[in-house]
Amino acid sequence: MLRKTKIIATVSSLNCSSKFIARLYNAGINVVRLNTAHMTHDDALKVIENTRQVSDKIGILLDTKGPEIRTCDNNEPLSVKYGDTIRIKGAPGEKSKGKVICVSYKDFVKDVPVGSSIMIDDGTIALAVMDKDDKYLMCHVENDGVINSRKSINIPSVHVKLPALSKKDIGFIEFAADNDLDFIAHSFVRNKDDVLAVQKILNKKKSFIKIIAKIENSRGVENLSEILDHAYGVMIARGDLAVEIPTEQIPLIQKQIIRTCIEKRKPVIVATQMLHSMIQSPRPTRAEVSDVANACLDHADALMLSGETASGKYPEVAVRTMAKIAQEVEDKTSSYMNVPYTLENKITAYLAKSAVKASLRLNTKAIVADSLTGESIRALAAYRGDNPIYGQIYDQRVMRQLSLSFGVFAEYIPMDITSQDSLNKSICLLLNDKQFKEDDLIIVLAGSFGINQGTSYIEISTADNFKKKCI
Repeated sequence: MLRKTKIIATVSSLNCSSKFIARLYNAGINVVRLNTAHMTHDDALKVIENTRQVSDKIGILLDTKGPEIRTCDNNEPLSVKYGDTIRIKGAPGEKSKGKVICVSYKDFVKDVPVGSSIMIDDGTIALAVMDKDDKYLMCHVENDGVINSRKSINIPSVHVKLPALSKKDIGFIEFAADNDLDFIAHSFVRNKDDVLAVQKILNKKKSFIKIIAKIENSRGVENLSEILDHAYGVMIARGDLAVEIPTEQIPLIQKQIIRTCIEKRKPVIVATQMLHSMIQSPRPTRAEVSDVANACLDHADALMLSGETASGKYPEVAVRTMAKIAQEVEDKTSSYMNVPYTLENKITAYLAKSAVKASLRLNTKAIVADSLTGESIRALAAYRGDNPIYGQIYDQRVMRQLSLSFGVFAEYIPMDITSQDSLNKSICLLLNDKQFKEDDLIIVLAGSFGINQGTSYIEISTADNFKKKCI
């Protein structure tokens, strides 16, 4: 059976040859991620060009830094022990020296009150703010460790007044539009305004890139509903989220976000440290296997690999391992979900649900549907049926964007005389390519009144009957 859960792999410019990306593609990736926190435009362009040489079906996702705070550069890392006192200064552009840590947000001292906790590098180092003056926060070190340059900083329960977009973010969003990428994953989204700030730039560039909101702070969780009204999908970025929110709450928050996204027909990605040990080891831990399997049991659209493929020793093995775990879960469990209608087009909503229900009751082998915008395809995917959904798509960009949707296998079909002619030809090619048995039942979801009118009928018959229409 085809694997329905999609896989995103982070690719670094340091290891991005077309041969390497082809190996990842053959191992099971569907989307390539660019982490702009560690890239220049030239670095990103190298990955984009090599990815497009491999396949026109691979989606490309550009990840912005977003409104984040990081430690500044230093000449050497600072080793700290429990009980030490260090000072923190808001000084972007300066270097950390001795016991003074400079951070990238100039109003850091002003915004952070005494009594706050400061977490560095996803919580690896914890500090307690004991005192402050106009220039420094005086902090008590809570555990032994090393503070390196350019590491993330979180202040749980403190809302700092960072702008939605940095100058670097704006440059990369414009770069993404100029290079016709598929997705922008915007980091640290707090509310709808952060999404709209990105959309404003895309609108100016007349770009159709879709925005993925990264949920990695408490405000993002609280404002999920309004964020989903404006974003194409969501990434659950559990690294920073687990620092900002008590760790024990993360599993249930993950399940809640996934369910909400599915109900709203929004692709949802689970990310961060999924197979983290495979950066150094050819085998995952049992806990990591369970983590990946649990995300599949929750019916997430996609899972993401970060350091495992960007800098790890076993990138292909990591992808294959994730693919095998997802396949095992899908083969042994039923994935159907009874979610409510949400589409404005009630006919499409009703027919999509009817098609998936019919596939379960009649033991069909596939659902075939055509689409210009992808809306009817995502409506089918929301029910998480057992059949693969073969999307016959009239727009190449939409075809790539469906690389994030659960159970969807999209093909681009040029518009023929009519959409029906195009679909019939596409079904004929599909039947020949997928080698269905003559008595296999197939469902076709399509429309008779032009692609702009949406779906209007379901047709169910054997592969043999559909083949006869091809003659």
